[in-house]
Amino acid sequence: MLCCSGTYVGQCFPAVFPGSGGVPRMSGKPQNVESSERVQLSGTYNVRKGKLQLPVNRWTRRQVILCGTCLIVSSVKESQTGKMHVLPLIGGKVEEVKKHSHCLAFSSAGPQSQTYYVSFDSFTEHLRWHRHAAKMVSQRINSVDLSYCSLEQLPPNLFYSHDLTHLNLKHNFLPSDQRLQQLQRFSRLRSLNLSNNHLGQFPLAICDIHTLSEVNLSCNYLAAVPGAVGAMTNLQTFLLDGNSLSDLPNELGSLQRLGYLGLSFNQFCNIPQVLERLASMEKLCMAGNNLETLTLQNFRLLRIKHIDLRLNKISLMVPDEPDLLRHVTQLDVRDNRLQELDASVFPRLEVLHCERNHIQSLRAKGTLLKAIYATNNELRQLDVTPVPSNLSYMDISRNRVESLPEWLCEAKKLEVLDVSHNLITELPARLLCSNSVRKLSAGHNQLQRLPDRVERPLLEVLDVQHNQLVELPCNLFLKSESLRSVNASANKLEHLPPSSLSEESHSILQEFYLTNNRLTDKCVPMLTGHTHLRVLHMAYNHLQTFPASKMAKLEELEEVDLSGNMLKTVPTTILNCRRMHTLIAHSNAIEVFPEVMQLMDMKCVDLSCNELSEITLPENLPPKLQELDLTGNPRLNLDHKTLEQLNNIRCFRIDPPPTFSSNEASGGPAVWSHGYTEASGVKNKLCVAALSVNSFCGNREALYGVFDGDRNVEVPYLLQCTMNDVLAEELHKTKSEEDYMTNTFLVMQRKLGTAGQKLGGSAALCHIRHDPTDPGGCFTLTAANVGKCQAILCRDGKPMPLSVLHNVGLEEEYRRIRQHRAIVTEDNKVNGVTDSTRIMGYSFLYPSVIPCPHVQTVTLTSQDEFFIVGSRGLWDAVSHQEAVEAVRNVPDGLAAAKKLCTLAQGYGCTDSLSAVVVQLSVSEDCCSCCCSEPPQPPPSPGLGPYPSSSNAMKERPSDGSLPVPPSSCSEISSEISTSEMSSEVGSTASSDEPPQSSLVLLHDQAHHPHLHHPAHALSLQHQPHSGSQPCQYLYPGAELPSSRSCCAVHPLCLTGAFQRQLSSATFSSALSENGLDSEDEEPIAGVFSNGSRVEVEADIHSLKLDLPQTQERPLLLSLPPPPPPPPCTPEPPEEAVDMAESDSGMERDESWHGDPGKVPVKSRRANGSVARQEKSHNLIEVAADAPSKKSGGYFTAPAQPDPDDQFIIPPELEEEVKEIMKQHQQKQQKPSGTEPASDYYDTPL
Repeated sequence: MLCCSGTYVGQCFPAVFPGSGGVPRMSGKPQNVESSERVQLSGTYNVRKGKLQLPVNRWTRRQVILCGTCLIVSSVKESQTGKMHVLPLIGGKVEEVKKHSHCLAFSSAGPQSQTYYVSFDSFTEHLRWHRHAAKMVSQRINSVDLSYCSLEQLPPNLFYSHDLTHLNLKHNFLPSDQRLQQLQRFSRLRSLNLSNNHLGQFPLAICDIHTLSEVNLSCNYLAAVPGAVGAMTNLQTFLLDGNSLSDLPNELGSLQRLGYLGLSFNQFCNIPQVLERLASMEKLCMAGNNLETLTLQNFRLLRIKHIDLRLNKISLMVPDEPDLLRHVTQLDVRDNRLQELDASVFPRLEVLHCERNHIQSLRAKGTLLKAIYATNNELRQLDVTPVPSNLSYMDISRNRVESLPEWLCEAKKLEVLDVSHNLITELPARLLCSNSVRKLSAGHNQLQRLPDRVERPLLEVLDVQHNQLVELPCNLFLKSESLRSVNASANKLEHLPPSSLSEESHSILQEFYLTNNRLTDKCVPMLTGHTHLRVLHMAYNHLQTFPASKMAKLEELEEVDLSGNMLKTVPTTILNCRRMHTLIAHSNAIEVFPEVMQLMDMKCVDLSCNELSEITLPENLPPKLQELDLTGNPRLNLDHKTLEQLNNIRCFRIDPPPTFSSNEASGGPAVWSHGYTEASGVKNKLCVAALSVNSFCGNREALYGVFDGDRNVEVPYLLQCTMNDVLAEELHKTKSEEDYMTNTFLVMQRKLGTAGQKLGGSAALCHIRHDPTDPGGCFTLTAANVGKCQAILCRDGKPMPLSVLHNVGLEEEYRRIRQHRAIVTEDNKVNGVTDSTRIMGYSFLYPSVIPCPHVQTVTLTSQDEFFIVGSRGLWDAVSHQEAVEAVRNVPDGLAAAKKLCTLAQGYGCTDSLSAVVVQLSVSEDCCSCCCSEPPQPPPSPGLGPYPSSSNAMKERPSDGSLPVPPSSCSEISSEISTSEMSSEVGSTASSDEPPQSSLVLLHDQAHHPHLHHPAHALSLQHQPHSGSQPCQYLYPGAELPSSRSCCAVHPLCLTGAFQRQLSSATFSSALSENGLDSEDEEPIAGVFSNGSRVEVEADIHSLKLDLPQTQERPLLLSLPPPPPPPPCTPEPPEEAVDMAESDSGMERDESWHGDPGKVPVKSRRANGSVARQEKSHNLIEVAADAPSKKSGGYFTAPAQPDPDDQFIIPPELEEEVKEIMKQHQQKQQKPSGTEPASDYYDTPL
């Protein structure tokens, strides 16, 4: 509470806005003091309060801000929490303190003046502060802004000057009590803003301030307006929006100067009759009320010109005599329930807004009509008479119009015509002869041809995408000399019209979108005449070659997309395009890397899903290069030098080395595989992020998500880094699908920190899971979303929506935000900020805007083919049905995601894009699992240069060497917690973009869980591990045992077998840095070198076998393949590692079921291992004694199990292993009802 000079200000987020010379805005984002435009000087100095002679007061380091006409002092730590002392300087004093060097004394005016002494660090600062503060104390104040200051009463120092003319007190906690009576002391006050307070009742004190001309009392829970308002005879603007008013007093009619009266979002059911007496009022704002019938007789005596009746419940309009409504020039009836609209009763109507109704027939008077906005209706008939000679804008998109009126060709001033998303089969014959139309949007119709008559129109933008066009008019480019942009994507074009009849061309075409057509190589020569072409999209056509001679003539090309064709090379003459900054040519058959790296303006190169085997780079890469995508090139082999050169690219994506997939390694079939892509917008700002964890919380779950920050990069970045950790924690707290998803979003809202106060973002998550306690159960898919990110499931070839768009168009959402006194502005945004009522961030709009998601759970069946998670830009450009049809026959998830984003860009999307495509393979016997016998253990795949780790993205060492994997996932998770890290980042995030680092992104081949942002490689490595370790493996070309009859989805039961977890020990060695022993010439299999550290992966498993009768020879065990490390493998305590000290040797430590990603500190060792060092060495010695008959080490095995591939149990462990086997067999003989889960026997080694 701000009560006097130098007193405490409340906890609410502080903000100081610029002075209100006019009517203050009703809504806006909060600002802190330091970011305000009124801050003149700020810094951290030694401050002392009170008199210098008193020894009680001491010098303390404080944050000092000279803002507006006040001196603000706060502690350094609490400078952003609202705890501050405000010292008004108007009428006060600023004096130099002679006893202290560089010290000033700031004093306020009045009988209870306060003094602050500030000691500056230099004479320059001392002089600057003295000069600015001296101006403050000498001037007379006439405007005060105390908005967002958590005021519960008026501060006494506010009344030091009675000359105030403008007072802004919005967004506080002021009640309507006797304390507001003091406002009468401002005898010259002209503008008063008390909006968004807790008045509860009309403040009668302001009625006696006769000088007031502007009053804002919006959002104050007012139920009535007293008759005393008639005394404010000078009132010109009166805002009463967002209250509970249902009637107005008759005394209001005496305000003859009142020109603007805001009555929106109240409880009016009729037009108040008192408005007829307001002769000066020109605009009636009654949006968001309860009007059901619009009786035009009530407007007879009104002199208003602009009628705003948005967001009411109007379903019927009772007409009146047109001559009595000649004063109305603008009518706005958006978001109502009208089925017919006869606006011809307004003879002088200029602008008509009737969007988002159910209008089937529309009539209007065309004499003075300038603009028609009628999108999102059911319009079939449009009647405008006479011909609207002044019409300049008409939007009738998203209706059911089948034919356009001929008078469109006679509208001499029509510049913009949007008839997209209708049922139009033919355009007017003379439409392309218009001398006024500059932009024509006719996409998403049923056009089979365009008018052949083209006579030098002024047309600049032509959009005819998503039609059935086989050809364009032959003289389109010959006669259209003003045409700058053409979008003819998603048609059936087989050839293009010529640009000129001679070598000289007058074409100024700059953008040409031809994606998803049937164009062949014969069309390429037709492009050479467009010498000013900057953007060319020819993706998903039938191109086999792009002649180099033709590319050489397009010297001004900046962006080209040739994806989805059959190209084998990119023409070398692309080097002639010196301005080229984007080359997208994925999903072709390109074998040779183009020489685009020699173009200095190059920013983005996408050559994924091709047949590249090597790349050649110049000595210096383009300085602006931000993205290079080489994923989906299985034959690509990059040497160390090339990788080192590509290290500085912000986002470099490449396939990981071939290793066994997570699904295969887990013993289960490949139930799902995924691909993802991200694309920045026209400003090269990536405001989206994708998340995919192919093995989430174990191998029976997966998590995928897409986050969209619209225009900010901060929120999607934080969501991507933290949300999977939050969901993993919530899974352990609740079992309900809706609860754990909802809690995930709510907890994530808190973790956004300061970034979520003023910024926001959409999010969509899809979680595949299988209940481990129900072996016969099926997989379920749980989807949750807020904002405009959506997910759809393809079931039997048809899209099944899994998301809901929360906006004011939903009745329940509209009622909810109205209960919290929110205002919907004319652009359909809540408080003018966001058009989504549920979204992450924007916490300053709470409780109107909340992060509570829509949650939907479906059981996956054999009819489910795939699901798609996409950002806002994707679904704005591509419909659900088209997305399903586009990728249904694309076998690779990466190529499918790439295709979706390419189609969206080809259709004109300029925003950031992100898409995740997850392909499903769920068999019909999902619920008929029958496991009775253990399968034959398949061989273990050899370890490649990278281990099979959950992270598919590694940060390069600072020395520039190749990335070396850590010894284990648990080693990383014990060193840092992503949840803690992300929470800390979110609480301090303030920059527009996240910090960039030089990272290499190893793109997964639809198996490996990984993050999709180049700056976070660790956040997916902290997931809880599910102990379910299935034992059935499927490799390419392998066959299931014919004698088995088991579910193709669920892993086989572990009968008479126990497995030990994959263990890795890290120790110091005398090995050289390249991983070779001083006496060896070949690297040791399974050993990874990282400088002075050597990491060895040792894998010891035991399966069921009959114990031999004699004990003369050592015990032999078959060696199965190692289970995959989960995204986060919790580290066992030391007691669980030492099996000799364990009673049973097979029971998990309870810490395995605790908080995921956290490890007891006492278990950490200096070498990174959680086992005792002597035990680690013993394990490695045992592994070294094992037979190694294969060249790749004993981890590499043939395609079928080799009986000679056996592991020798040392004699000192034979008795222990026998005892373990015996106890295990006894437990297996128990009734099936008491048999523990399969993960019970997973024993850490």
